[in-house]
Amino acid sequence: MRTTGFHLTAGLLSALWLLPIVLVLVTSTRTFDDIAAHGVGSWPHSFTLDGFRQAWVDGGQMQALINSMLVTVPTVLLSLGLASMAAFALSRYDLPFRRVLLLLMLGGNLLPPQILLVPVSKLSEVLGIYDQLYALIGVQVGFGVGFYVFVLHGFMRAIPGEIQQAAVIDGANPWQIYWRVILPLARPALAALSALSFTWIFNDLLWAITVLRTDDRMPVTASLIGLQGQYVSMWNVIAAGSVIAAAPTVAVFLSFQRHFVAGLNLGAVK
Repeated sequence: MRTTGFHLTAGLLSALWLLPIVLVLVTSTRTFDDIAAHGVGSWPHSFTLDGFRQAWVDGGQMQALINSMLVTVPTVLLSLGLASMAAFALSRYDLPFRRVLLLLMLGGNLLPPQILLVPVSKLSEVLGIYDQLYALIGVQVGFGVGFYVFVLHGFMRAIPGEIQQAAVIDGANPWQIYWRVILPLARPALAALSALSFTWIFNDLLWAITVLRTDDRMPVTASLIGLQGQYVSMWNVIAAGSVIAAAPTVAVFLSFQRHFVAGLNLGAVK
C-alpha cells in the first residue's frame, strides 16, 4: 500500500508539474483566433506552426538564439578551462595561501548579484565594452569561475597521489600531468559542470540586461521580454518563443542527464 501510495503521489505531482509545460506547448500550436474565441485554457480547435515562424523571424528569436549561443558556448569553455587549471594547482600542489585563495573564490559566489549590478555596469562603461557580447562573457566567466574551482578542487583532490607520482617518474612536467593525467580523470566532473553551467548561463537574464542595451545583441531570455511587449495578447506567439528559448537547455539536459544529476553532489564528499 505504501508503494502504491508513493507512486500515485509521485505521479500526481509529476502531472501537476508537467501541466504548465503541456499548456505552453498546446498554446504555441493554436491560432490567435482560436485563443481569442475560446480562451487560453480551452480545448484546442486549431493547429498551426505560424506562431513559431512569427517568433523566429518577426520576433527576432533567431538572432537572439544566436546571441545566446555566442555567449554561452565560449563562456562555458573559458570558465571550465580556467577553473580546471586553478583547481589542479590548488589541489595537487602545496601552494602558499591556497586555502585562503579557495575561500576567497567561494566567498565571491556568496555575494548577492543585485548589489553588484551598478558597479559592473559602470565598470563595463569605463572599459569601453558596454553593450558588447564579450562584456557579458567576461561577467559570466568572472562570477562563475569561483564556484567551478571549488567543485573541481574537491574532485581532483580525491584522485590518488600515486598516479601523479608515477607520471613524474615517467618524466611528465606539470602541464603534461594536467592535460594527460588529471583532466581525463576529471571528465565526469567536467561533463556535469558543463551541463550545469550551460543551463545557468543560457537562462540568465539579470546580467544580460545589465551590460547590454541594443535589442539586436540581447540573448534569448531578454528577447522574450521584448517579444511579450511586441505581441501583447498573441499568446500563441509568446508561447512559441518560450518553447524556442527552452529547447537548447532541454536538449543539453537530456544529453547530460546522468552527469547533470550527479553534478549536484560533486565535491560534497570528496
